Amino acid sequence: MDEQSDREIAGKKQRDQMLKLVAKGFYNELTNYGVRKDEIVWVASHLLGNLLAQEKKPAEGVEYYNGVFTLASVRDEWAICRQLAVDYVTLRPLQVPDVNKVIVWLKVPVVRESFVPRFPENERELRKYFTHPTREYLGIYYNDQLVGIVGGENIDEAAGKLEMKKLVGESGLHGKGIGKRATFGFLYYAFMVRNLNKVYIHSRDINMRNINLNSRFGFELEGVFLDDITVGDKHQDVVRMALFKSVWLQIFSCVVNSQPSDSICESNEA
Repeated sequence: MDEQSDREIAGKKQRDQMLKLVAKGFYNELTNYGVRKDEIVWVASHLLGNLLAQEKKPAEGVEYYNGVFTLASVRDEWAICRQLAVDYVTLRPLQVPDVNKVIVWLKVPVVRESFVPRFPENERELRKYFTHPTREYLGIYYNDQLVGIVGGENIDEAAGKLEMKKLVGESGLHGKGIGKRATFGFLYYAFMVRNLNKVYIHSRDINMRNINLNSRFGFELEGVFLDDITVGDKHQDVVRMALFKSVWLQIFSCVVNSQPSDSICESNEA
């Protein structure tokens, strides 16, 4: 069996496991919404009916975000004033006073429980958390206002990897593409500014929207931790996905705009 066949078999197994996770996550969501087990068969029949009614396969047209972003999409002035911008979204190092705003965002249960593991809820502990040497967090700015955070945890310099976490805290700004641009900007930071080799993320098994979003950036399933966390009185699986720099560059490669014509830095001159 040649190397290409081995890769194809491994890819199919990985895809099969992802589909099983999707099915399990969908099943969990249905039961969470109060759908009875006998009604799930009815839902499945309607899903099949919708599939047969479609003129094209559902997977067609689902592509990476390489039609939206390239390396040149990032205005890189990190060396000048420690900030990056992707269109209208700017990333800068998170300032300690901004932790107060993050605390407000994390008071929303659905937000707080979406992270694996959760952030500390105590203000003092959260400040210590963000300033720990194994973590680096950037503020997400929209119209020069802090609207979220994105950062790296468990930074391993020797292995060249980190775990990414992201939060767009202002609920009124959801659906405006801020999270996608912050994600791309942080991947640029990890791979191009920090020169790391690997970024990985953890998601709860029912968070299929995030899993799909991350797949479009090039993340691939790396493993599943069964019953790894407890939410309320229920155990849930945790999905780990990973993205290597080489894959990311292959998807989004372009000439880096190292000297942007429209600077995003404020002048320090008098």
